[in-house]
Amino acid sequence: MQESRGVRGVKSAARTVALLELLAERGEEPSRLDQLAEDLDVPRSSMYQLLQTLVDSGWVRTDATGSLYGIGIRALLTGTGYLDGDRRIRVVRPYLDEASDALGETIHMARLDGRDVVYLATRESHEYLRTISRVGRRVPAHAGALGKALLAERADDELPLGDGPLTGLTANTHTDRAALLSDLTRVRERGYSVDREETVPGIAGFGFALRYGTPAMDAISCSVPVARLTPEHETRIISVMSDIRTRIESQLPPVSGVDWR
Repeated sequence: MQESRGVRGVKSAARTVALLELLAERGEEPSRLDQLAEDLDVPRSSMYQLLQTLVDSGWVRTDATGSLYGIGIRALLTGTGYLDGDRRIRVVRPYLDEASDALGETIHMARLDGRDVVYLATRESHEYLRTISRVGRRVPAHAGALGKALLAERADDELPLGDGPLTGLTANTHTDRAALLSDLTRVRERGYSVDREETVPGIAGFGFALRYGTPAMDAISCSVPVARLTPEHETRIISVMSDIRTRIESQLPPVSGVDWR
């Protein structure tokens, strides 16, 4: 049990958070009581009591037999509250609409969270509409345009990559640290990142850090199928997204650290 600011953590609260994060990570894959107890190293009886408490409050859902468990609707309500309560997201959303209208491609906003980026808003391509929202989903920061744009805002010795191996999402993902660092150097020189099928096969991306925070925590990107990414279209994407970034930054004054407003 770790201490934060001199206050010892509450064991039951830590278990609750770990359980909810595990269920959220598994998404549509339900979990059984024994499996959860084993994965979180919690006694079976304690896990059962915790699950029943969370089921009663709506944070966890269960099937008719009471043997399978998944994340509950209260998690969605809390996540929506986070999105609605963040001024920066509210400011950025209209600009995502503008970029989508101008380019006809998919536009994202994401935030760095540890080694990952988390999608906060998406405007889908006029050409192709996904049936599943990306909002709330996580992607390793080293594996795409959004994350690389934010990693490049940090010195190489301050990158939140940990000591373990870098996960490969496609054959083009940087799993070699030296190759990633070389790419981040180019991102700093250009002022934006380029993802050529590093996150999803057949999709390229262009990422732009939003520098209203130091270091930047948020970024926007444009994703486009490589099949229609002509040199002319790439040039227009970079021009439009660069302009959008400048105008977003002009609406949000620079802050250091976490901005609560």
